[in-house]
Amino acid sequence: MIVEKRPLVAVIVGPTAAGKTRVALELAGRMGGEIVNADSLQVYRELDLGTAKPTPAERALVPHHLIDVADPPDPFDAARYQREGRKVLAALHARGTPPLVVGGTGLYIKALLYGLFEEGREDPQVRRRLRHELAGEGLAALQARLQDQDPATAARISPGDTYRILRALEVLAATGKPLSEQVAAHGFKDSPYRALKLGLTLPREELYRRIEARVDAMLEMGWLEEVRSLLSRHPRDLKPLRSLGYRHLINCLEGRWGLEEAVQLIKRDTRRYAKRQLTWFKADPEITWFEPGQVEEMAARLAGFFDQQ
Repeated sequence: MIVEKRPLVAVIVGPTAAGKTRVALELAGRMGGEIVNADSLQVYRELDLGTAKPTPAERALVPHHLIDVADPPDPFDAARYQREGRKVLAALHARGTPPLVVGGTGLYIKALLYGLFEEGREDPQVRRRLRHELAGEGLAALQARLQDQDPATAARISPGDTYRILRALEVLAATGKPLSEQVAAHGFKDSPYRALKLGLTLPREELYRRIEARVDAMLEMGWLEEVRSLLSRHPRDLKPLRSLGYRHLINCLEGRWGLEEAVQLIKRDTRRYAKRQLTWFKADPEITWFEPGQVEEMAARLAGFFDQQ
């Protein structure tokens, strides 16, 4: 039997609060591997509690990569993640160290494994027009426009994600083609790696219980104070500060919502985000699904996979 010589990469995906960090630490420790972060917010310094970033103690157990590699004002997107992630994978492969890519940002993982399609160059004129329309009509109107013109893309974007809604509309205006059509045309089929993809899942009621408990724990650890500190140093419209949870607590600190209302909205929107993550990952037939307690089964799959190298 001929074994392909492409480098091997293992991936652990799943919705927020499914237990990816704990499982990854256990598996990486057993196999002598290193963890490559695939969470789009954990790349940022200063955003610690609200991103459920592995603690310093956890990072001391197993080497981690692509955590704390950007300051909040720095541009960071899937293209930069792909570039930096592939450099990390090359270094790990050169040392003979098994890489374990771990996270819930599906686009980043696709970019890392399969590359990116060409969205078209940014169009400053279109972007200015959209910004003007955003100020005049509001984000909900632009989200509704995206839903009408590119429903597949709209379904993958949070209704509060200003950056991605504007970018999808900009691509549509600049190229005349919906972003979802361009994604489908790219196909994401060819990869320089051989990947083993493991997914973590839980019964919906248990996942939602974990989400709510984790939000409460983050707040008890000082998440609101973390957001207040970020606002003292950075403008509120930075991309990472518009993310889930952070934008809610900013609205609380600025008096738009009370804390109780903000917390309930964080929990609601995190449940919705977890549902979108599962929809994204369930569409990938290469993912084998496990519950977080099935560590032995996952370890056996990883051992068999990396024994092929």
